[in-house]
Amino acid sequence: MTVLSPAYLFWPMFAHVLLVLVVFMLLSKQRVGAVRAGRAKVSQFKDNREEPVESLAAKNNIANQFEVPVLFHIACIQLQLFDAVTLPAAVLAWLFVISRYAHAAIHLTSNRVLFRRRAFIASLVFTVALWLLLAVRLAMG
Repeated sequence: MTVLSPAYLFWPMFAHVLLVLVVFMLLSKQRVGAVRAGRAKVSQFKDNREEPVESLAAKNNIANQFEVPVLFHIACIQLQLFDAVTLPAAVLAWLFVISRYAHAAIHLTSNRVLFRRRAFIASLVFTVALWLLLAVRLAMG
């Protein structure tokens, strides 16, 4: 199988990082809005035990971006290090990113658990597939 430039996996990783940054900005905006509206106090963010309702989904989504996506980024880096960046790996990486954007969009809007779960499972499947590609590459030498 033809090995591609590591950039083919860098760009999906970068796209995911952009998603995380956007959700962080949204979280900050929602928290500031809650404080300004008097529905939250700055002090409650010190230990972060009590999240305002309007920013709870964004806070939870940020946590989600550091669960399965960590495995995605590690797989991409390993594929790059072992010179195993192939077209299937690049396609899986972009499918992962698309599923994470869908997951975040659902989580931050309607928050319909059935659809959010489907997007989550898709991202998990794409990540597992990336790890399997890596395992096959390493097994083949």
